[in-house]
Amino acid sequence: MQKFKITMLAAALLSGSIAHAETVFVTLEKDNAIAIVDPIEGKLLKTVTIGQRPRGIAVSQDGKQVFVATSDDNTIKILDSATLQEIGNLPSGEDPETFAISPDGKLMYVSNEDDNEVTVIDIAAKKALTKIKVGVEPEGIAVSPDNKWAISASETTNMLHWIDTKTSKIVENTLVDPRPRAANFTADSQQLWATSEMAGTVMVLDTASKQIVQTIKLEVQGLTSEQIQPVGVLIDKDRRYAYVAMGPSNRVAVINAQTYQVEKYLLVGQRVWNLAFSPDQKRLYTTNGASNDISIIDLEAHKVTKSLAVGRYPWGVAVKP
Repeated sequence: MQKFKITMLAAALLSGSIAHAETVFVTLEKDNAIAIVDPIEGKLLKTVTIGQRPRGIAVSQDGKQVFVATSDDNTIKILDSATLQEIGNLPSGEDPETFAISPDGKLMYVSNEDDNEVTVIDIAAKKALTKIKVGVEPEGIAVSPDNKWAISASETTNMLHWIDTKTSKIVENTLVDPRPRAANFTADSQQLWATSEMAGTVMVLDTASKQIVQTIKLEVQGLTSEQIQPVGVLIDKDRRYAYVAMGPSNRVAVINAQTYQVEKYLLVGQRVWNLAFSPDQKRLYTTNGASNDISIIDLEAHKVTKSLAVGRYPWGVAVKP
Protein backbone atom coordinates (compact mmCIF):
# COMPACT_ATOMS: atom_id res chain seq x y z
CA MET A 1 0.00 0.00 0.00
CA GLN A 2 2.79 2.43 0.91
CA LYS A 3 4.60 1.73 -2.37
CA PHE A 4 1.35 2.35 -4.25
CA LYS A 5 0.87 5.74 -2.54
CA ILE A 6 4.43 6.81 -3.38
CA THR A 7 3.96 5.75 -7.01
CA MET A 8 0.72 7.71 -7.25
CA LEU A 9 2.37 10.80 -5.76
CA ALA A 10 5.24 10.58 -8.25
CA ALA A 11 2.78 10.25 -11.13
CA ALA A 12 0.84 13.25 -9.93
CA LEU A 13 3.98 15.35 -9.70
CA LEU A 14 5.03 14.34 -13.21
CA SER A 15 1.61 15.11 -14.63
CA GLY A 16 1.49 18.50 -12.96
CA SER A 17 -1.82 17.73 -11.26
CA ILE A 18 -0.52 18.92 -7.90
CA ALA A 19 -0.68 22.71 -7.86
CA HIS A 20 2.51 24.63 -7.29
CA ALA A 21 2.63 26.93 -4.30
CA GLU A 22 2.50 30.66 -4.77
CA THR A 23 5.48 32.96 -4.29
CA VAL A 24 5.40 35.89 -1.86
CA PHE A 25 7.43 39.03 -2.56
CA VAL A 26 8.23 41.39 0.32
CA THR A 27 9.88 44.81 0.10
CA LEU A 28 12.59 45.46 2.71
CA GLU A 29 12.71 49.20 3.28
CA LYS A 30 16.02 49.28 5.18
CA ASP A 31 17.81 46.58 3.16
CA ASN A 32 16.99 48.18 -0.21
CA ALA A 33 15.92 44.74 -1.34
CA ILE A 34 13.02 42.36 -1.81
CA ALA A 35 12.63 39.00 -0.10
CA ILE A 36 11.24 36.01 -2.00
CA VAL A 37 9.34 33.52 0.17
CA ASP A 38 7.83 30.08 -0.35
CA PRO A 39 4.90 30.37 2.09
CA ILE A 40 3.88 26.72 1.93
CA GLU A 41 7.32 25.49 2.94
CA GLY A 42 7.72 28.52 5.18
CA LYS A 43 11.12 29.35 3.73
CA LEU A 44 12.96 32.48 2.70
CA LEU A 45 14.25 31.54 -0.75
CA LYS A 46 16.45 34.52 -1.50
CA THR A 47 16.92 38.26 -1.09
CA VAL A 48 17.53 40.48 -4.11
CA THR A 49 18.88 44.04 -4.06
CA ILE A 50 16.39 46.29 -5.80
CA GLY A 51 16.93 50.02 -5.17
CA GLN A 52 16.63 52.77 -2.61
CA ARG A 53 13.83 52.44 -0.03
CA PRO A 54 11.43 50.00 -1.71
CA ARG A 55 7.87 50.13 -0.37
CA GLY A 56 4.81 49.54 -2.57
CA ILE A 57 4.81 46.30 -4.58
CA ALA A 58 2.41 44.47 -6.92
CA VAL A 59 2.40 41.58 -9.39
CA SER A 60 1.01 42.02 -12.91
CA GLN A 61 -2.20 40.21 -13.84
CA ASP A 62 -0.36 37.62 -15.92
CA GLY A 63 2.13 37.04 -13.11
CA LYS A 64 5.10 37.79 -15.36
CA GLN A 65 6.14 41.12 -13.87
CA VAL A 66 6.68 42.58 -10.43
CA PHE A 67 6.34 46.33 -9.88
CA VAL A 68 8.29 47.91 -7.00
CA ALA A 69 8.16 51.52 -5.85
CA THR A 70 11.71 52.52 -4.95
CA SER A 71 10.87 55.76 -3.22
CA ASP A 72 14.31 57.33 -3.00
CA ASP A 73 15.04 56.50 -6.64
CA ASN A 74 11.83 58.32 -7.68
CA THR A 75 10.72 55.48 -9.90
CA ILE A 76 8.76 52.25 -10.05
CA LYS A 77 10.93 49.39 -11.22
CA ILE A 78 9.67 46.51 -13.34
CA LEU A 79 11.14 43.08 -12.65
CA ASP A 80 10.79 39.82 -14.50
CA SER A 81 9.02 37.69 -11.87
CA ALA A 82 10.94 34.54 -12.86
CA THR A 83 14.48 35.91 -13.07
CA LEU A 84 14.00 38.98 -10.82
CA GLN A 85 16.04 40.98 -13.32
CA GLU A 86 15.08 44.61 -13.86
CA ILE A 87 13.46 44.98 -17.28
CA GLY A 88 12.19 48.55 -17.14
CA ASN A 89 10.87 51.36 -15.02
CA LEU A 90 7.88 53.68 -14.86
CA PRO A 91 7.89 57.50 -14.50
CA SER A 92 6.23 57.63 -11.11
CA GLY A 93 6.99 61.18 -10.06
CA GLU A 94 8.88 62.04 -6.89
CA ASP A 95 8.94 59.76 -3.84
CA PRO A 96 6.45 57.08 -4.92
CA GLU A 97 5.25 55.15 -1.91
CA THR A 98 2.12 53.24 -2.81
CA PHE A 99 0.28 52.56 -6.05
CA ALA A 100 -2.73 50.72 -7.41
CA ILE A 101 -3.23 49.05 -10.79
CA SER A 102 -6.49 49.21 -12.71
CA PRO A 103 -8.34 45.87 -12.99
CA ASP A 104 -7.64 45.71 -16.74
CA GLY A 105 -3.91 46.03 -16.00
CA LYS A 106 -3.49 49.09 -18.21
CA LEU A 107 -3.08 52.01 -15.80
CA MET A 108 -1.23 52.59 -12.57
CA TYR A 109 -2.16 55.25 -10.00
CA VAL A 110 0.78 56.38 -7.87
CA SER A 111 0.79 58.39 -4.63
CA ASN A 112 3.35 61.21 -4.63
CA GLU A 113 3.27 62.19 -0.98
CA ASP A 114 5.69 65.14 -1.12
CA ASP A 115 4.01 66.75 -4.14
CA ASN A 116 0.38 66.17 -3.07
CA GLU A 117 -0.33 64.49 -6.39
CA VAL A 118 -1.43 61.24 -7.96
CA THR A 119 0.45 60.27 -11.11
CA VAL A 120 -1.46 58.21 -13.69
CA ILE A 121 0.77 55.95 -15.79
CA ASP A 122 0.14 53.98 -18.97
CA ILE A 123 1.98 50.78 -18.03
CA ALA A 124 2.51 49.39 -21.54
CA ALA A 125 3.75 52.71 -22.92
CA LYS A 126 5.76 53.45 -19.74
CA LYS A 127 4.39 56.97 -19.91
CA ALA A 128 2.87 59.34 -17.35
CA LEU A 129 -0.50 60.44 -18.72
CA THR A 130 -1.41 63.07 -16.14
CA LYS A 131 -0.88 64.30 -12.61
CA ILE A 132 -3.88 64.92 -10.36
CA LYS A 133 -3.65 67.42 -7.51
CA VAL A 134 -5.07 65.92 -4.32
CA GLY A 135 -4.89 66.74 -0.61
CA VAL A 136 -1.85 66.97 1.61
CA GLU A 137 0.26 63.79 2.02
CA PRO A 138 -1.56 61.26 -0.16
CA GLU A 139 -0.66 57.67 0.63
CA GLY A 140 -3.41 55.06 0.50
CA ILE A 141 -4.71 54.42 -3.00
CA ALA A 142 -7.16 51.95 -4.53
CA VAL A 143 -9.02 51.29 -7.79
CA SER A 144 -12.52 49.81 -7.77
CA PRO A 145 -12.91 46.37 -9.38
CA ASP A 146 -15.45 47.83 -11.83
CA ASN A 147 -12.75 50.33 -12.87
CA LYS A 148 -14.95 53.38 -12.24
CA TRP A 149 -13.11 54.94 -9.32
CA ALA A 150 -9.59 55.57 -8.11
CA ILE A 151 -9.38 56.60 -4.47
CA SER A 152 -6.61 58.70 -2.97
CA ALA A 153 -6.42 59.04 0.82
CA SER A 154 -4.77 62.27 1.99
CA GLU A 155 -3.36 61.85 5.47
CA THR A 156 -3.14 65.50 6.51
CA THR A 157 -6.26 66.76 4.72
CA ASN A 158 -8.25 63.85 6.24
CA MET A 159 -10.07 63.19 3.00
CA LEU A 160 -10.76 60.48 0.48
CA HIS A 161 -10.66 61.85 -3.06
CA TRP A 162 -12.90 60.12 -5.61
CA ILE A 163 -11.22 60.21 -9.02
CA ASP A 164 -13.31 59.35 -12.09
CA THR A 165 -11.07 56.94 -14.02
CA LYS A 166 -12.55 58.02 -17.37
CA THR A 167 -11.71 61.69 -16.92
CA SER A 168 -8.94 61.54 -14.28
CA LYS A 169 -10.83 64.28 -12.44
CA ILE A 170 -11.82 64.44 -8.77
CA VAL A 171 -15.60 64.45 -8.60
CA GLU A 172 -16.08 64.29 -4.84
CA ASN A 173 -14.18 64.48 -1.55
CA THR A 174 -15.26 62.65 1.60
CA LEU A 175 -14.13 63.92 4.99
CA VAL A 176 -13.03 61.01 7.19
CA ASP A 177 -11.41 60.35 10.56
CA PRO A 178 -7.88 61.74 11.06
CA ARG A 179 -4.95 60.42 9.08
CA PRO A 180 -6.53 57.93 6.68
CA ARG A 181 -3.79 55.47 5.77
CA ALA A 182 -5.24 52.84 3.44
CA ALA A 183 -8.39 52.03 1.51
CA ASN A 184 -9.78 49.06 -0.39
CA PHE A 185 -12.96 48.22 -2.24
CA THR A 186 -15.12 45.17 -1.82
CA ALA A 187 -15.09 42.79 -4.80
CA ASP A 188 -18.50 44.04 -5.97
CA SER A 189 -17.30 47.68 -5.83
CA GLN A 190 -20.29 48.61 -3.66
CA GLN A 191 -18.25 49.52 -0.58
CA LEU A 192 -14.96 51.20 0.21
CA TRP A 193 -13.22 50.41 3.51
CA ALA A 194 -10.71 52.93 4.85
CA THR A 195 -8.55 53.06 7.98
CA SER A 196 -7.83 56.00 10.28
CA GLU A 197 -4.46 55.74 11.99
CA MET A 198 -5.07 58.45 14.59
CA ALA A 199 -8.68 57.64 15.49
CA GLY A 200 -8.10 53.89 15.57
CA THR A 201 -11.12 53.32 13.36
CA VAL A 202 -12.18 51.58 10.18
CA MET A 203 -14.76 53.39 8.06
CA VAL A 204 -17.11 51.69 5.62
CA LEU A 205 -18.34 53.91 2.79
CA ASP A 206 -21.15 53.36 0.34
CA THR A 207 -19.71 53.80 -3.15
CA ALA A 208 -22.93 55.17 -4.62
CA SER A 209 -23.38 57.94 -2.05
CA LYS A 210 -19.67 58.24 -1.21
CA GLN A 211 -20.63 58.64 2.44
CA ILE A 212 -19.63 56.75 5.58
CA VAL A 213 -22.27 54.20 6.54
CA GLN A 214 -20.40 52.54 9.42
CA THR A 215 -17.48 53.40 11.68
CA ILE A 216 -15.79 50.56 13.55
CA LYS A 217 -13.71 51.41 16.61
CA LEU A 218 -10.79 49.05 17.24
CA GLU A 219 -10.09 48.41 20.92
CA VAL A 220 -7.84 45.82 22.54
CA GLN A 221 -7.99 45.17 26.25
CA GLY A 222 -4.73 46.17 27.92
CA LEU A 223 -3.58 48.47 25.10
CA THR A 224 -3.78 52.24 24.97
CA SER A 225 -5.49 54.01 22.09
CA GLU A 226 -2.08 55.33 20.96
CA GLN A 227 -0.96 51.77 20.27
CA ILE A 228 -3.88 51.07 17.94
CA GLN A 229 -2.98 52.56 14.57
CA PRO A 230 -4.77 50.74 11.73
CA VAL A 231 -3.09 50.81 8.34
CA GLY A 232 -3.64 48.11 5.69
CA VAL A 233 -7.13 46.73 5.06
CA LEU A 234 -8.42 43.87 2.88
CA ILE A 235 -11.88 42.39 2.37
CA ASP A 236 -12.33 38.85 1.07
CA LYS A 237 -14.05 38.26 -2.26
CA ASP A 238 -17.32 37.08 -0.66
CA ARG A 239 -17.43 40.02 1.76
CA ARG A 240 -17.47 37.70 4.76
CA TYR A 241 -14.51 39.18 6.59
CA ALA A 242 -12.33 42.26 6.53
CA TYR A 243 -8.79 42.17 7.87
CA VAL A 244 -7.03 45.21 9.27
CA ALA A 245 -3.33 45.59 10.11
CA MET A 246 -3.15 47.52 13.39
CA GLY A 247 0.40 48.88 13.39
CA PRO A 248 2.17 49.00 16.80
CA SER A 249 -0.60 47.05 18.53
CA ASN A 250 0.96 44.05 16.72
CA ARG A 251 -2.42 42.62 15.78
CA VAL A 252 -4.69 41.98 12.82
CA ALA A 253 -8.37 42.65 13.40
CA VAL A 254 -10.83 40.11 11.99
CA ILE A 255 -14.08 41.96 11.25
CA ASN A 256 -17.36 40.39 10.19
CA ALA A 257 -18.02 42.32 6.98
CA GLN A 258 -21.80 41.81 7.27
CA THR A 259 -22.35 42.79 10.92
CA TYR A 260 -19.29 45.08 11.23
CA GLN A 261 -18.39 43.42 14.52
CA VAL A 262 -14.79 42.64 15.40
CA GLU A 263 -14.69 38.88 15.96
CA LYS A 264 -11.04 38.41 16.80
CA TYR A 265 -7.67 40.07 17.18
CA LEU A 266 -4.75 37.96 15.92
CA LEU A 267 -1.35 38.58 17.50
CA VAL A 268 1.32 38.86 14.80
CA GLY A 269 4.73 40.56 14.62
CA GLN A 270 5.69 44.07 15.68
CA ARG A 271 4.27 47.07 13.79
CA VAL A 272 2.16 45.15 11.30
CA TRP A 273 1.80 47.32 8.23
CA ASN A 274 0.48 45.70 5.07
CA LEU A 275 -1.46 42.60 4.02
CA ALA A 276 -1.91 40.30 1.04
CA PHE A 277 -4.18 37.31 0.35
CA SER A 278 -3.03 34.05 -1.15
CA PRO A 279 -4.68 33.53 -4.58
CA ASP A 280 -7.27 31.16 -3.08
CA GLN A 281 -7.77 33.47 -0.08
CA LYS A 282 -7.04 30.66 2.35
CA ARG A 283 -4.03 32.47 3.77
CA LEU A 284 -3.14 36.03 4.70
CA TYR A 285 0.39 37.39 4.72
CA THR A 286 1.39 40.37 6.88
CA THR A 287 4.52 42.53 6.93
CA ASN A 288 5.77 43.26 10.44
CA GLY A 289 8.24 46.12 10.14
CA ALA A 290 9.71 46.36 13.63
CA SER A 291 10.23 42.61 14.12
CA ASN A 292 11.66 42.13 10.61
CA ASP A 293 9.36 39.24 9.76
CA ILE A 294 6.13 38.26 8.07
CA SER A 295 3.25 36.32 9.58
CA ILE A 296 1.26 33.63 7.78
CA ILE A 297 -2.39 33.37 8.84
CA ASP A 298 -4.71 30.42 8.15
CA LEU A 299 -7.98 32.14 7.21
CA GLU A 300 -10.15 29.06 7.68
CA ALA A 301 -9.06 28.74 11.32
CA HIS A 302 -8.21 32.44 11.79
CA LYS A 303 -4.94 31.39 13.34
CA VAL A 304 -1.34 32.51 12.86
CA THR A 305 0.58 29.45 11.71
CA LYS A 306 4.07 30.83 11.22
CA SER A 307 6.33 33.86 11.50
CA LEU A 308 9.27 34.05 9.15
CA ALA A 309 12.27 36.41 9.33
CA VAL A 310 12.78 38.14 5.97
CA GLY A 311 15.06 41.16 6.50
CA ARG A 312 15.04 44.70 7.80
CA TYR A 313 11.75 46.62 7.84
CA PRO A 314 9.43 44.58 5.64
CA TRP A 315 6.88 47.03 4.22
CA GLY A 316 4.94 45.87 1.16
CA VAL A 317 3.79 42.39 0.17
CA ALA A 318 2.52 40.87 -3.07
CA VAL A 319 1.75 37.32 -4.18
CA LYS A 320 2.37 35.54 -7.47
CA PRO A 321 0.20 32.45 -8.11
